[in-house]
Amino acid sequence: MVGEVRFRHPREDEIVSDYPLIADHGMIGDLQTCALVTTDGSIDWFCAPRFDSPSMFGALLDHRKGGLCRVRPSTEAFTTKQLYFPDTAVLVTRFLTEGGVGEVVDFMPIDDPTTATDRHRIIRMVRCVRGRMAFDVDIAPRFDYGRERHGTQLSEDGVVFESSRAALTVNLVKEPEDRRIAHVQVDGEGDLHAQVELEAGQMRGVVLETGTRGPARQVRPAEVQELFDATVHFWESWLAQSTYHGRWRETLNRSAITLKLMTYAPTGAIVAAPTAGLPEQVGGERNWDYRFTWVRDASFSVYALMGLGFTEETVALGRWLGARVAEQVGGNGSGPLQIMYRVDGSSDLTEEVLDHWEGYRGSSPVRIGNAASDQLQLDIYGEAVDSIYFADQHGLTGSHQGWLRICEIVDWVAENWDQPEEGIWETRGGREDFTYGRLMSWVALDRGIRLATEHGRPAPVDRWRTERDAVYDQVMVKGWSPKRQAFVQHYKTDVLDSSLLRMSKVGFISPTDPMWLSTLEAMDGELVTDSLVYRYDPAASPDGLRGSEGTFSLCTFAYVESLARAGQLDKARITFEKMLTYSNHLGLFSEEIALNGEQIGNFPQAFTHLSLIDAAITLDRAMDRALVPA
Repeated sequence: MVGEVRFRHPREDEIVSDYPLIADHGMIGDLQTCALVTTDGSIDWFCAPRFDSPSMFGALLDHRKGGLCRVRPSTEAFTTKQLYFPDTAVLVTRFLTEGGVGEVVDFMPIDDPTTATDRHRIIRMVRCVRGRMAFDVDIAPRFDYGRERHGTQLSEDGVVFESSRAALTVNLVKEPEDRRIAHVQVDGEGDLHAQVELEAGQMRGVVLETGTRGPARQVRPAEVQELFDATVHFWESWLAQSTYHGRWRETLNRSAITLKLMTYAPTGAIVAAPTAGLPEQVGGERNWDYRFTWVRDASFSVYALMGLGFTEETVALGRWLGARVAEQVGGNGSGPLQIMYRVDGSSDLTEEVLDHWEGYRGSSPVRIGNAASDQLQLDIYGEAVDSIYFADQHGLTGSHQGWLRICEIVDWVAENWDQPEEGIWETRGGREDFTYGRLMSWVALDRGIRLATEHGRPAPVDRWRTERDAVYDQVMVKGWSPKRQAFVQHYKTDVLDSSLLRMSKVGFISPTDPMWLSTLEAMDGELVTDSLVYRYDPAASPDGLRGSEGTFSLCTFAYVESLARAGQLDKARITFEKMLTYSNHLGLFSEEIALNGEQIGNFPQAFTHLSLIDAAITLDRAMDRALVPA
């Protein structure tokens, strides 16, 4: 996929152009952290040494105070095209000008991703491929979300930016006695500005390196080319493990690479998104930090990764999830599990507001940390145990000690399923008896029973079965609205909720049951708009927050899956194909889609890409079955 954007240098009064669209970004990474690169050649989001570390570049959330690394043509007007090098996470941003064609090739080399390190490198290869071109290079780090000032040490080989707790070394890519990187200077803010003048066939650039305080060193173009070749080989080799050969192979390959990029390899955890503070409504207050690993997301990842054949990632993720089950450190009435953790498994996610940042296009407050981590969300237990059961069905059987922890989880659910909670959407308007939480409590009990009986393991199966059946009866009575002829969000409302699209997938109800088909029909009338699906209606079901939000992309893909399971294949396919048109130019999805079709919310979102994979696999299988003569 190739995206094209016409661009010219903005005037100071052109405020809108100070912030690129959320969709106007690609992502590069090294399996411990990542960077976002805009279509005009700016890195405006980069945290190090981990996804959840303080930012070094954060212009995405404050274009004046956030900091960036920008490489773009010196000319006033140019056109850009952006693409990924095939089957890799190497990003190419091409610039077309009157004087020639150039490109910036961005990637992060991958050494030993499973060993946590403070050293991370961003390679920015600057090349002229036709004619002659001059590029402006501006590097302005802002450490600790712009809260720490930095000093600057300039040498002939590069520059070292240094604060009290962090440092960034910029090594120049050049040949000995090279004069093609010119006009190198440091301004009053301690930021670097330079110009690179190239002819067709020439390559220079910069290597940004964290975890070292210099000195800067000269990097030969040949060394950068070797790093490029090694990085391309890594990604091509990794993707070759995929067992998916269905109708949407290129789309799912990109989603798989995106999920891999959001994986913290030392532990196997996947962040919900690599960003914080991107709004669910531009100018609104629904701005959250997603740089953590949700038990829910981790559990869903097992289905998607296993479905594509990535067993190693599934095992690593299962190990991370199993460690959280074994720790059982949840508190404040949230049960034995927290709903989310840091990528290393630690549980301190204290939420704070960055008052000095204005937020993306004025969307404040900008929050880091996440206060929802202590909420009670009953559904996570069903998702966790279901993913363990799914992995078990694919030959990944757990240990005896793991079984004891599972028993403790299921016992807790048997004792606590019948209580109000905050629910899957992390509402801040008080606890309710959410139908989805009850549904997934049923799943936790049901999968515990299956694991015990299929392996002959000791467990209080009779008690679990009694509680499972009680949950089922309660949902069928209290979760069903005769008035709406549909299952509803919680027991005190007739509001619909698209989280319940999973009811047929988890086996609670047949996908062709009349009660389920009427629920799908009711959702289609209230939550679906031209194939896009809302989570719920905040106006009808207050969630404790001001403003509204867009359609939720994972819910759209869940809707596709539900339609496919119900045999409505034509509707499922057109809905899926329509949804794909809302991806960005690289095939990436944020959390939500605004009324005007703009991507909003944190970007890219793992949940969306996970549900995309699940929907495609389910739809593929249903369409294949339909082709077989009866």
